[in-house]
Amino acid sequence: MHLIRTCAALAMGLLLAAAAGSVQADVKLPPFFSDHMVLQREGKAPLWGTADAGEKVTVRFRNQEQQATADDKGAWRIEFQGLKAGGPDELNIEGKNKITLKDVLVGEVWVGSGQSNMAGTVGGYAKNDPTLAKLAATGYPQIRGCKATGGWTVSATGTNGAYSALLFPMAVRLHEKLNVPIGMMLGAEGGTPSGAWLSPEAVAADVPTQNLMAEYVKAYPALAKKFEEVDLPHWKQGAEKAKAAGKTVGRLPAAPPVPGTVRGKPIGYLYAAHIKPFVGYGIRGVLWDQGEARTQVGGVDQYTMMGALIRGWRNEWNVGEFPFIYVQKPSGMGCAWEAPPAVATTPATTAAPANPLPPVIQAFTPLPAAVPSTQEGIYNEDYLKLMKLPNAGMVISTDLGPGIHPIIKSGYGARAANVALGIAYGKPVEYYGPVYESHAIEGNTARVKFSHAGKGLTARHSDKLQGFAIAGDDKVFHWADAKIDGDTVVVSSAAVPKPVAIRYAWGNNRTWANLFNNDKLPAVTFRTDAW
Repeated sequence: MHLIRTCAALAMGLLLAAAAGSVQADVKLPPFFSDHMVLQREGKAPLWGTADAGEKVTVRFRNQEQQATADDKGAWRIEFQGLKAGGPDELNIEGKNKITLKDVLVGEVWVGSGQSNMAGTVGGYAKNDPTLAKLAATGYPQIRGCKATGGWTVSATGTNGAYSALLFPMAVRLHEKLNVPIGMMLGAEGGTPSGAWLSPEAVAADVPTQNLMAEYVKAYPALAKKFEEVDLPHWKQGAEKAKAAGKTVGRLPAAPPVPGTVRGKPIGYLYAAHIKPFVGYGIRGVLWDQGEARTQVGGVDQYTMMGALIRGWRNEWNVGEFPFIYVQKPSGMGCAWEAPPAVATTPATTAAPANPLPPVIQAFTPLPAAVPSTQEGIYNEDYLKLMKLPNAGMVISTDLGPGIHPIIKSGYGARAANVALGIAYGKPVEYYGPVYESHAIEGNTARVKFSHAGKGLTARHSDKLQGFAIAGDDKVFHWADAKIDGDTVVVSSAAVPKPVAIRYAWGNNRTWANLFNNDKLPAVTFRTDAW
């Protein structure tokens, strides 16, 4: 009897082992290769997964058939080439098992990433954004979305609420203008710094970032000592006084970050969770909205970190310098084309408007008595400098209302789509306000030439163009008289007989700067000096 039981147990074990082996042998796919997915048209459209080492995998889609053999770790990968927009079609994968993906489209795929303004949902913002509410109440069967941890969902009244409130209106406008399916791949998390969103390898390969981090390593001991012996005791003393007086206790000061970490976590921890799984998927480009949390990497500024991130993502995707579109920071702080009394809310439409207006518009204001200091514009400049990177585009936000979480996400999405239409697709759409191109000194005046003059330069809300400042060799800036001449602006000041440098809209709050193009877009801040 004992022998019979032993043999039975052995047989059962062999059956279980065989069953387990058959499960391991199954061809498997990442979750975002699923029904309803959107593949990138025209270029490369890779697909990958796992199987048994040495297992042959065949993938068929439309008239293409690709084969691969799993490597010694079980990984395999194929690439479709030159797919034309359209569908739906079935995609079949066959190894020791068969997988059929249904309702697969081919079109344009965009990755959205960043912090809360990207992570915020349509459902959360639609109640204060009439246009977004209209979009949310409309199904777009050729627009689909996914995250790294799940499959694709089709745009419908029941699914739209979960999409990114920024990425979704961008997708709607692109779909309307390009007449192709649009895929949205989202990896975003609120309150997160840029240092969490690029790989450790990208940081290690970026010389400017490495140089700044090395300088910080040297400075860190003194910074940590100052925090422990000066900053923290000073805060504790103030907190005790405030508590005794029944007043609000201020926030505990942040300790200097440990070198090479992001808030005590490894650099790139969010990249690993949200972006790395997507790397290699066929995409057209990236839409990025992040900046309020800066880098959180000791010694590294936002411009340097973002340069490393953009170069790193492009290197890891290995498909060239794909368009990287990002939202300007800070939001608002400039006047809009319309005056506040003229518009209360954005009219609700069933399409994302080209130039929507927020319900809170900052009014045009007189020039301040003093020209803002250099320091007041440095935070803005981080984002202006990124415009000079190859194939990078900025979503102008100065006129779309103030606040860390701007209300009208449909406006941001429409602006982002216009930047994409211009940069990624070469469409004849004006996506910037006037942008500094060059300048020339002409005696006691300076002539500034602008690109993106569009339908022509104009001053809004006043007969007088204002917001320009000029300086001579003494590096002291004075407000300038400014006149529009074609696609140039001529500036001068009686206090500066020999101009050397020019600034426009330089400062934090810039509601006093009123240069626009007649496409209703505000001029972009600039300075010609490096003082």
